[in-house]
Amino acid sequence: MAIDTLIEDDRWSDAGLDAIATAASDAVLRHLGYNPETFEIALLACHDARISVLNLDFRDKPTPTNVLSWPSAERGAESDGSSPQKPELPFDEELGDIAISYDTCAREAAEAAKPFNDHVTHLVVHGVLHLLGYDHIRDADATLMERIEVDILGKLGIGDPYMETGATDASHGQD
Repeated sequence: MAIDTLIEDDRWSDAGLDAIATAASDAVLRHLGYNPETFEIALLACHDARISVLNLDFRDKPTPTNVLSWPSAERGAESDGSSPQKPELPFDEELGDIAISYDTCAREAAEAAKPFNDHVTHLVVHGVLHLLGYDHIRDADATLMERIEVDILGKLGIGDPYMETGATDASHGQD
């Protein structure tokens, strides 16, 4: 997996985002049966001020969020609860862009009493699934996406983020 990371907030370097993002994105692709070496993702590691501007520009929401994603192609499922369209052969493509805010991630992790790296891993998994066409707008799509997230995180040794909080994770509805 080639991840082109642009770090605008040095706290991400200190947190080891490159290693977290590589492990998380590789886990998503392997779980779904892809070779991670054939994909690229651009990752913007920023802070709340920057992601607020992006959220306003692209979603008309003038507030910070934890993660945003922009797939390189529309791959969404046609029917609620079905798998999205697979990237076309030869599977050598840029999947899209992800932006992640340190401030919001740190605040959410602290509020949920979760390890910061576990929460960031979850959000990267979530963002990569969006790049692959998964979504959570429709109920059955949300159930499918959440189940895949939990499976992937479990393989990475991270507990179910939805069961731990007793409610839907803060990432839903924010990307």
